[in-house]
Amino acid sequence: MPLPAVGLDKVTRPATHILRLLSWGRTLARHGALQIVESDLRTPVPVRRLCRIARLGTIQPRVPDYAGAFQDIGPAAIKLGQTLATRPDIVGDEAAHNLLSLQDSLPPVPFKAICAEIETTFEKPASALFASIEEVPVGSASIAQVHCAVTTEGKRVAIKVLRPGIREKFARDLDTYEWAAAHLEALGGEASRLRPRLVIANFKRWTLRELDLRREAASASELAEAMRAHEGYRVPAIDWDRTNGRVMTLDWIDGIKISETAALDAAGHDRPALARRLVLAFLTQAISHGLFHADMHQGNLFVEADGTIAAIDFGIMGRIDRRARVWLAEILYGLTTGNYRRVAEIHFEAQYVPPHHSVDDFATALRAVGEPMRGRPVSELSVGQMLDGLFAITRDFDMQTQPHLLLLQKTMVMVEGIATSLDPKINMWDVSAPFVRDWIRDELGPEAALAQRLREDADTLQRLPALLRRIEESYPAKGGAPQQAPLPRIELMWERKAGREGTSWGGYLITALAGAGAVIAAQALNWI
Repeated sequence: MPLPAVGLDKVTRPATHILRLLSWGRTLARHGALQIVESDLRTPVPVRRLCRIARLGTIQPRVPDYAGAFQDIGPAAIKLGQTLATRPDIVGDEAAHNLLSLQDSLPPVPFKAICAEIETTFEKPASALFASIEEVPVGSASIAQVHCAVTTEGKRVAIKVLRPGIREKFARDLDTYEWAAAHLEALGGEASRLRPRLVIANFKRWTLRELDLRREAASASELAEAMRAHEGYRVPAIDWDRTNGRVMTLDWIDGIKISETAALDAAGHDRPALARRLVLAFLTQAISHGLFHADMHQGNLFVEADGTIAAIDFGIMGRIDRRARVWLAEILYGLTTGNYRRVAEIHFEAQYVPPHHSVDDFATALRAVGEPMRGRPVSELSVGQMLDGLFAITRDFDMQTQPHLLLLQKTMVMVEGIATSLDPKINMWDVSAPFVRDWIRDELGPEAALAQRLREDADTLQRLPALLRRIEESYPAKGGAPQQAPLPRIELMWERKAGREGTSWGGYLITALAGAGAVIAAQALNWI
């Protein structure tokens, strides 16, 4: 079933958007979450005015509860809040830290509704697919819920089913998010620099992927193929015969949640080794393959009996092209080795920093962020704090938000948090540096550079015949008929009208003088 087209069938009236925003604003106000917006001097006046209207008659707590506010607003807001948790440059450090606690969980949908959804999408009784389905879900989130089941062949599986009506609800909310972001960016200033429209566009793209479980299943399959050779990390196999846009079936995972440290200790698992394995698995995905699991929170990772980390929930995946991966690897390696000058040059080469700024000044700003991190355990200073520091200098150097890096930043914070819970003494730099150094050597060394150049030149040669054909189509050979004479230029009436409207007083004066001269000359020649 195709996803609903947002804003195509019917254009939502501005009044509807404003009413929705005011309703959400009142919920935010009741949790004290509008205080940060009103008190920020960079907040545009129209936004501040809307906040004042929204909070009329509400009692605001002294300590804001941002996570509680987004939880109460609904499913789309929960997902948006999780995204904003990685953007302290937009919402501030306090709000970002609070939003990290936002849990994507809602009361479950009745089991009868879930069974009806399965039978409607497959157009057959659930008993034809599954011998049994447990009525109590093992997980209930904003978009879908998961049930344990046994197939008719006797295999234990997990079934993920979309909540009934969730696509339509997300479509309505995303429509208003886009409308609000467009108006906010049009106000200019700091709002324009943060590029809210691109933030919402990326959020919409990620969310619509989650609303199509076939896409999630394909992502899981692709990640499993990419990580097949990586020991200690597993992606469950997809049962494609029992998967469609609204239902996904995959292998059941028997393991301990990675957040349950006491259970891990009781089972005899080496937690520091698990922490290193998780960090290296993330780096392998992001830097080696350019495809990474971007929803790597504690509820989506399990540890199996042999110590293998098994991941679930692949609705949000991140992609980075090779050029961006090279920059990322060089940036990480530069920060770990203290080569801030090279890191600054990479930012300018990637055009993240406008060219009118100084490379040396930017290198000094990076040193102020990176130097306190080196040689310390993550329990004292972290990657998350480093990202906060980098966000702080973006404003000074007029750096626009890079949407393709938002998921990466979010996932880095998640991985760091889990690694710290497993091993409080872990040093992310020490774990990352050897991997990044080896990847740079293998991918950017002389032999790799030569191989890459040969591949690019071969691709160019392969494209030449098609290019020549397109040129011939644009400039065909002359036929047997004689070439036609050029047609005269005829001024169209709307061009003439436009020309008259654009004529200046100087043009009128020149025309008048020319006309007078023509009359005098005609009189001298006795023509008139």
